[in-house]
Amino acid sequence: MTSTLTAPAAPGHRSAGSPPRRRTRLLALPEARWALAALVLFLAALPLHLLGAPVWLWGPLYAAVYVTGGWEPGWEGLKALKDKTLDVDLLMVVAALGAAAIGQVLDGALLIVIFATSGALEAVATARTADSVRGLLDLTPSTATRLLPDGGEESVPAEQLAVGDLILVRPGERTGADGRVVAGASEVDQATITGEPLPVTKETGDEVFAGTVNGTGALRVRVERDPSDSVIARIVKMVEEASETKAPTQLFIEKIEQRYSVGMVAATLAVFAVPLLLGDGLQPALLRAMTFMIVASPCAVVLSTMPPLLSAIANAGRHGVLAKSAVAMERLGQIDTVALDKTGTLTEGTPRVTDIRPLTGSGLSEDELLAFAAAAEHPSEHPLARAVVDAARERRLTLADADGFTSVPGQGVTATVESRTVQVGSPDRLLPAGGGRAHAVVQGLEDAGRTAVVVLIDGEPAGALGIADRLRPDAAATIAALTALTGRAPTLLTGDNERAARQLAAEVGITDVRAGLLPEDKVAAVRAWEQEGRRVLVVGDGVNDAPALAAAHTGIAMGKAGSDLALETADAVVVRDELATIPTVVRLSRTARRLVLQNLAIAGAFIAVLVAWDLIGTLPLPLGVAGHEGSTVIVGLNGLRLLREAAWTGPGKDTA
Repeated sequence: MTSTLTAPAAPGHRSAGSPPRRRTRLLALPEARWALAALVLFLAALPLHLLGAPVWLWGPLYAAVYVTGGWEPGWEGLKALKDKTLDVDLLMVVAALGAAAIGQVLDGALLIVIFATSGALEAVATARTADSVRGLLDLTPSTATRLLPDGGEESVPAEQLAVGDLILVRPGERTGADGRVVAGASEVDQATITGEPLPVTKETGDEVFAGTVNGTGALRVRVERDPSDSVIARIVKMVEEASETKAPTQLFIEKIEQRYSVGMVAATLAVFAVPLLLGDGLQPALLRAMTFMIVASPCAVVLSTMPPLLSAIANAGRHGVLAKSAVAMERLGQIDTVALDKTGTLTEGTPRVTDIRPLTGSGLSEDELLAFAAAAEHPSEHPLARAVVDAARERRLTLADADGFTSVPGQGVTATVESRTVQVGSPDRLLPAGGGRAHAVVQGLEDAGRTAVVVLIDGEPAGALGIADRLRPDAAATIAALTALTGRAPTLLTGDNERAARQLAAEVGITDVRAGLLPEDKVAAVRAWEQEGRRVLVVGDGVNDAPALAAAHTGIAMGKAGSDLALETADAVVVRDELATIPTVVRLSRTARRLVLQNLAIAGAFIAVLVAWDLIGTLPLPLGVAGHEGSTVIVGLNGLRLLREAAWTGPGKDTA
């Protein structure tokens, strides 16, 4: 083990050298500003209207709602007409104006507000995703130190590096390009790429990745990939491509909207024109057509979907799960396969001492062995060193002063403690060959999935410490619940080593383990499942999980330790890092989807009855408005059922 120049950032926080997080502010988007203006104006006009104030007070406010919330979708709809496309937003604006033309100003204004708000949320989601992808590129340094043939060096933009260049990566710096170590030794934090919780020793011949953070040793690296083809660059590309694969679903929805829009406009015109051709008067024909437009307007259909999903989002948010949109909440309930990351997802992402094994004959107790190791490690800021020191503090041990502290990358630390020479570090480097009791203890720890650290006192093995990432307390129960929900056990996808992954998987009941994966390997696994027709939920926390989160049908990020990109790419975020909330929110989503179907049936029935009445008989306008608004109220209240606490604690009982 070695000490590092600066302590790594705590989970969920950026170190001083990390790129700043760039996020588009809500009100920086014009769609959000117009939607907010429309909402404020509507809320100002509504009480005046309902309390019977003069029309000159609330009329201009409603007119301003139409302008602020409707001009942009109306203008975009008019431009779409040039391509012979009838946009559903334009249809809603026309329906709102039609309602206002026959005196139903409130109905039209409410419709405008709903659609303006929906458009603003979509714009925000798009902007945030673009921000996160751009921010990922900041993980690679802007410059790199290139070594010259004459022994000199120069600082060059990282994007100008070419295959074959030799670069110097100093302690604490980020690697400028993917390559292979040709000289030097150090420990590299590559959690952003592989998700491994601990720095990895890198020596001559080992591969390193762009954007990973070097430890205390200097490395000379031969560039093997063009910067545009680095692992980080490929992660960006995969996130963008995977996000685009969701477009076909959107295109399908747009086709349905297009057909409905064309049908409704054609029907309205027919309802107006046919009576005129048969000799009816202009006023009755216009009244019938406007009544038809109102009762055929899909307000209740729109509200069939949003209240259940928005109520589910609000309920989940109260319990620490943030679903980013109604679409995300709906998709959660469709999953039938679950894949989870290991470090930071099933585990807490922080190494801790789990075993203290003094050797027989050393004469040391567990506390004494730990005290010697912690005293020697105290000057180091390596994650394993901090784990040892933290373990000593938890036991309230008094640590002696350490003199003559030294560290060697990939080997360990040496210090003088109470006049005795203490070495703490890698068993492969500190233990002599030939076996012995110390080797047996180390082997037992490693077989149990621990990272073994040996302690030598005056050159003799005194014992070993087992260090592991702590499993989340609710991990096993979560796995069981997800298995019951989907009918198949989740899969573990991790960049960690096979032995540690299988040991942890056995503790929580996972049998399908895929270890040693790069981000592209996780994406390949997700896409293979989806080619089989599965709908995959991926749960992760790091940059290396982001492509899989984007490629999956649905992605959930762990919030406390989650990287910025994972949090932005995922469809939902578990803010409090409580794994048990994941199966609960899946059940809540399924309940919401059932209520959506129920609401669609109610809305469809009302529309069908009212339209038939208007076409076959004479539907009075007030009765048409009452039926239309009544169906809207019914489906709205039905969806709000999911705001109740019972929908979260017992969603299986709160169903249709």
